[in-house]
Amino acid sequence: MAIELYNDGKHACLLFNDLVDDAKSDAVQANQFLIVSDGEGTLIDPAGNMTYNALLVAMGKYFPYKNLKYILASHQDPDIVASLNKWLFGTDAKVYVSSLWDRFVPHFTTQDRSVDRIVGVPDRGMVLPLKDTRLFIMPAHFLHSEGNFHFYDEKARVLFSGDMGASLVHHDLVEKPITSAAEFKHHLRTMEGFHRRYMVSNKACRLWANMARKLDIDLLVPQHGRYFKGKEAIGAFFDWIERLECGIDLFTQDNYRIPA
Repeated sequence: MAIELYNDGKHACLLFNDLVDDAKSDAVQANQFLIVSDGEGTLIDPAGNMTYNALLVAMGKYFPYKNLKYILASHQDPDIVASLNKWLFGTDAKVYVSSLWDRFVPHFTTQDRSVDRIVGVPDRGMVLPLKDTRLFIMPAHFLHSEGNFHFYDEKARVLFSGDMGASLVHHDLVEKPITSAAEFKHHLRTMEGFHRRYMVSNKACRLWANMARKLDIDLLVPQHGRYFKGKEAIGAFFDWIERLECGIDLFTQDNYRIPA
């Protein structure tokens, strides 16, 4: 069942968190997102083949998948867009992904299915109209992918933050958002190791946080794990991530040694 992040009767943001049982699978837990706005639909980070059938059924309760207008991919990883071939076959949607990856993701497809269907997003990002809202494709480069984007729904005030804010938890816990600074502090143990390794540097984190703070955000929703609700919890995340040493900040010559 979907988690309703926002729903005013005309515009809705939905999170699907349990389409793969991470207790019975070796795959990492991943969230998928659907935005429905007055009859138009956008799917964000639809994930891989093991999720496709369940996502098709789950989203069908809210929106006919064949009518999708956009499919947005934050980056090129399999847990983001490995099911691309099936979505291109089943819909007429355009797929938006970084221009760094628009000639790589067709390797997930067969025949000429991706021709004229994939839009390369320039590094600066772009804005897409969706009936009752605008979707901002926000730069998030090197967090963790070289070409990386996050997505902001202006109407719902939701920032879909990809791997930023991700936590490694069981899918059942995703239903409960982080709502306070104290809760965020306790939650750190599920996300700190991931961010230290997957985010490329403190500089990239700081630049991203400076940009994201300018948005009016009610919910910050990562692609893995629990999400953040309200100014206090979101502010606590910004305060932490902009100070985090990670990636190449932590590497030394000892990390580049010929194996024994």
